[in-house]
Amino acid sequence: MRLSARNIIKCRIKQIKPGAVNSEILLEITAPAEVVSIITKESAQQLGLTVGKEVYAVIKASNVMIGID
Repeated sequence: MRLSARNIIKCRIKQIKPGAVNSEILLEITAPAEVVSIITKESAQQLGLTVGKEVYAVIKASNVMIGID
């Protein structure tokens, strides 16, 4: 599968909660995953980011799409 999205994490469906309009899909990560973040150079400097430093990836999105092979 090829997508333009940068943050793709391979998962397995763990639970499905169907609703009247939407279904909630609980995904379990099945492989090592990486998340890409693009921030300004100034922000990186202000946060004191260095390789190996523990940080939080806070993902702001209106939805999480699901793709299949």
